[in-house]
Amino acid sequence: MKRIPCMIIRGGTSKGLYFLKQDLPADIAERDKFLMTIMGSGDATQINGLGGATSVTSKVAIVSKSDKEGVDLDYLFAQVGIDKKVVDTAPSCGNILSGIICFASEKGLIELQDGITTVVVNNVNTGSIIEVSAESPNKRLKYDGTAEVSGVPGSGSPVNLNFSQIEGAKTGKIFPTGNKQDNINGYHVTCIDVAMPMVLFNAADLGLTGKESKAELDANKALFDIIEPIRRKAGEMMGLGDVSEKVIPKMGILSAPAGKGNITSRYFVPDKCHASHAVTGSICVAAASKIEGTVASALYKDTGSVVTIEHPSGFISVDMVCEPSGDSYKFTRAALVRTARPLMIGEVFYDETLLK
Repeated sequence: MKRIPCMIIRGGTSKGLYFLKQDLPADIAERDKFLMTIMGSGDATQINGLGGATSVTSKVAIVSKSDKEGVDLDYLFAQVGIDKKVVDTAPSCGNILSGIICFASEKGLIELQDGITTVVVNNVNTGSIIEVSAESPNKRLKYDGTAEVSGVPGSGSPVNLNFSQIEGAKTGKIFPTGNKQDNINGYHVTCIDVAMPMVLFNAADLGLTGKESKAELDANKALFDIIEPIRRKAGEMMGLGDVSEKVIPKMGILSAPAGKGNITSRYFVPDKCHASHAVTGSICVAAASKIEGTVASALYKDTGSVVTIEHPSGFISVDMVCEPSGDSYKFTRAALVRTARPLMIGEVFYDETLLK
């Protein structure tokens, strides 16, 4: 058995393993076999690995110093399959990103500043650039605080994420089909790509209120029989090819806000409803809300630049500024707050013969 250094960090509403890029196999196929092995992929319980048997706890961050000018770190996110042996690096994850200062400081990739530490991160998955800031009094990261994240017990020190270059993150276009709405299999949807490619539905069109719980939605097989074929067809229309074995595009089922938020979203990952809401998915929903003519805009209650999205565990807020840019749009601000907490630092065992 061999060992590779790693950390486990809870970032936002997710939890994952963090590795230095240099510590992992350089060959992508070998790297992915390693990740599936140490996470226990291929078994729904992930009992023989470190995965938590849910989509939000079977995640990996691969971090290194960046060669890009003006950028501190490169961040590659990997979604590791649970019952299926698959590793998907097409999407990104803003929740796992919120743990990057913690990991990078522990591994000597950055120096903490006195007061606030800010790093510029290149998201290798999408090409987006993100400024990540965390409190670091006396050059020590602070973890206690009053910032609360719906879906995470307690509170912590705020980690601020500000995304840029998010337009057309995977497809190169905000509206990759060329339309703000498309009719697919008789349903009006918005296919949009801002930070994360998504297919957005109006809950009422699917016979839903939009306020259903995760458990209710996960058990609704008839719903998946409708929306999954639409997602696959939308993937082709968005230029993503055959997405039957991919987790993007994600799906959002939207409705008007029930409380003090601006819009309600049920985010699918894609074969289950998220227990709360993904960061990149929240940016995409917020972007769609700000653009007239989308499925989201018709349900959105506009109260200013901050878009508060109601989800099954509470809410997530995105401070977003959307400006027209020629015949398209530019998002000059897409910022939100997360918290992070280191859980373990050590070494993971693996059998290198499994990589052959």
